[in-house]
Amino acid sequence: MLTVAARTQLTLGSTTITYLPDGEVHLDPTAFFPASAPDGWAAYTPYLDDDGRLPISVGSFLIRTPEHRVLVDLGLGPVDFEIPGMGTFTGGRLLESLAEEHLRPTDIDTVVFTHLHHDHVGWTTDGSSTGLTFEHARHLVDRAEWDYWNGTAELTGPDPESVQKPLSSVIQFFAAAQYVVPGVRAIATAGHTPGHTSLLVTDPGTEQRLLILGDVMHTQAQISETHWNFRFDVDAEAGTKARIAVLENYHDERTTIAGGHFAGTVFGRFLPARLQHRWAAGSI
Repeated sequence: MLTVAARTQLTLGSTTITYLPDGEVHLDPTAFFPASAPDGWAAYTPYLDDDGRLPISVGSFLIRTPEHRVLVDLGLGPVDFEIPGMGTFTGGRLLESLAEEHLRPTDIDTVVFTHLHHDHVGWTTDGSSTGLTFEHARHLVDRAEWDYWNGTAELTGPDPESVQKPLSSVIQFFAAAQYVVPGVRAIATAGHTPGHTSLLVTDPGTEQRLLILGDVMHTQAQISETHWNFRFDVDAEAGTKARIAVLENYHDERTTIAGGHFAGTVFGRFLPARLQHRWAAGSI
């Protein structure tokens, strides 16, 4: 049985990438992965908790280069609630996790959103619904992502008052294959949402690299079960294609995968097997 991931760090040359926990989610696995019904999880019970729910890690990735301090996604924020029949949702640790790295919100110069679902934007504001938590940072997202959610009040998307409104005057956009800062490049992986983006981190001091998945996958089970789409995927077919493309392009020994929602550990590698891909936990 796996629990949610703890703080973990790896190094690429002069760049460090640290997973900063914010909270955790425990989901009814078949409710959120309909294709797994009725008994698909029988082969993946080690990924479930004692109550038969799927533990989902929630947090941010802190990328420190010689010139930049980047946060990728902003967690759930300070929440604690349950949706009967679906799961429990708890957050609120991100600033504490950041302080443990001897950093303050004002030290962050760039915030990058892989997408704008509510569990990735929770710390956008500081509690006032207007002041940005990371007030000195550029805030970046794919333009298609912003256009899809802007002006909506859909349950899974960014709140109009606490996220969309404060970001509207400062949000900046990047394109696929563009470097958001030197060494951090946007990789288009639309499907889960229209502008969903993964991030490839490299450093001139090493041939090793790191791919931050975002929500291309929510669980290691999807490495083998690529057709298990998440309940709230906007385009399930595109989501499956994005998963398969990531597996095909990043299953080499020099690539570490960062699965921000993975339980156990967020860092590992895709290892090709004769019939399907496997997951090897660990880091460089």
